[in-house]
Amino acid sequence: MSDDARWMGAALALAGRGRGRTTPNPNVGCVVVKDGRVVGRGWTQPGGRPHAEAMALAQAGDRASGATLYVTLEPCAHVSERGPACADLIVAAGVSRVVASMTDPDPRTAGGGFARLNAAGLEALTGVREDDARRTAPGFLARQELGRPSVTLKLATSLDGCIALADGTSRWITGEAARAHAHLERSRHEAILVGRGTWEIDQPKLDVRLERLQERSPSRIVLSRHPRESGDPGVVEEGLDSRFRGNDEVWLQSPDQISALPCDHLLVEGGAQAAAAFLRGDLIDRLLLYRAPILIGAGKASLGDIGLSSLADAHGRWKLTDARMLGSDWLEVYLRQR
Repeated sequence: MSDDARWMGAALALAGRGRGRTTPNPNVGCVVVKDGRVVGRGWTQPGGRPHAEAMALAQAGDRASGATLYVTLEPCAHVSERGPACADLIVAAGVSRVVASMTDPDPRTAGGGFARLNAAGLEALTGVREDDARRTAPGFLARQELGRPSVTLKLATSLDGCIALADGTSRWITGEAARAHAHLERSRHEAILVGRGTWEIDQPKLDVRLERLQERSPSRIVLSRHPRESGDPGVVEEGLDSRFRGNDEVWLQSPDQISALPCDHLLVEGGAQAAAAFLRGDLIDRLLLYRAPILIGAGKASLGDIGLSSLADAHGRWKLTDARMLGSDWLEVYLRQR
């Protein structure tokens, strides 16, 4: 592995700290390296400011002069009311070289950051571990490229694909380690969604119950074809952000409405019909499949009808990117191939 790739690995790890916390800004990681040592590091802070580069440069101080800055996304080139452009901060700090993973798809920058660095005489290199960077910031990229949040579907099943006994009993299919991992995943998403049946029957808390991560509990979304008795027609743009950020759940009548949610990462947890609705709409980007070493038999299937008319259409859609044991359970992570 080259030095550039190795140092970018540190920036990528830092970027992961902000996932699910930085909307509407991307979660970015940055390290400033001089004479083979890290002199500054940063990651996008909750709410999107300060940016990773600003945090790393502030930590580096005068040591940033003549250093190399590694960042997972092209430094922004636009000035906003919330802070200066990172490209300008880098030039002012005297950094001599910038290595980035990918170009910013935001049209306000989209190559403008690199152009500004080059105009100031800085060497700017991009494309270092780009695939890894894209996996680190799926929400920001989905919002830019698809106009909606990145959607992860979580399924916890038996070996024969059931999520509950025939009478609906479902606690617990997986063990403690798998459930802890699922809570970690919740902490990396701004919102979590279940179907109305799951909401009313199971009455799930949908929070994060890991020590020191409780404050990262996601906002709760309920999918229902019918509005609540109060007459709420589902998600509407007016007042949505205040409801979303508060303690009240937001109700959707269609998966298509997720584009209006003020979040970049959405976790779909159940039940079978809600999961199927998102799959029918081809809205799932990532699949978390937890499988317990048990057989249920005549239980409840993990999915309803996903609109598949031919087995040929089922092939080539999903790519396995991770697999591991969690206690006695097996986790597989798949990405949608588009």
